[in-house]
Amino acid sequence: MGENVEHHPNVLLATGVESSEKISTSDGNQQRSGQSAEDHTMFSVIDKMAYAISARSRKKKLDQFVHFVAPQPHETLVDVGVNTEEYSATDNYLEKFYSHPENITAVGFGNFSLFNKRYPKIKSLEGDGRALPFGDNSFDIGYSNAVLEHVGSTPADQLQFLTELARVSKRGYLTTPNRHFPFEIHTRTLLLHLLLPKKVFDAFLVCIGKKWATGDYMHLLSERDIRSLFAKAHISNYTLIKNRFFYLPMTFTVIWQK
Repeated sequence: MGENVEHHPNVLLATGVESSEKISTSDGNQQRSGQSAEDHTMFSVIDKMAYAISARSRKKKLDQFVHFVAPQPHETLVDVGVNTEEYSATDNYLEKFYSHPENITAVGFGNFSLFNKRYPKIKSLEGDGRALPFGDNSFDIGYSNAVLEHVGSTPADQLQFLTELARVSKRGYLTTPNRHFPFEIHTRTLLLHLLLPKKVFDAFLVCIGKKWATGDYMHLLSERDIRSLFAKAHISNYTLIKNRFFYLPMTFTVIWQK
């Protein structure tokens, strides 16, 4: 199962890659001090395009999860890295549209009071994805959508997150953006995350009002990085799927079994 499959259709406890859109979108819809009306319009158009792409991607990933993982009605699932606050209609997509919400245990960072009101059938708790408070194989399925790239500040933190998710589940599903995709979805920037040194890119983000995305907010991974993490986690029975946008791998999905 380790082959490449083509698919076409702080110490930070990550709360989801795509959750960053709540900040970016909100920011993009407010004209910044010193920003011209033309600049504001441009940012709004980019935000709307990025949101549409992200919404389509989330739906495809849920369909992909159901198709490839094939969860059964009785199987339990732990979703690590949920958003305790929601800023778009597609936040917590699994919780909104999965057919058996009563089987989900959601783990995240923050106050779960609003989350629990929205999803009364789902069990929830605040916790660190690198030290999950569950025994080995407690769940049939481990799930994490666009979280890994936000975990901690080092590859060791990401490895610990993956190791824990695999430890508490019998099989798993994980997604993360492709570092080498030319458009960086969180910051709505083109190529700069690839061309500029980290410190220079961060300085640029500060200048355009996106300081929230600097520092350890995200550490994007390449295909090589992901395969290296799985090797270090001693997970060999996995499939890596490239989710493409205009033929370019935009995100990666990894599905594994013990």
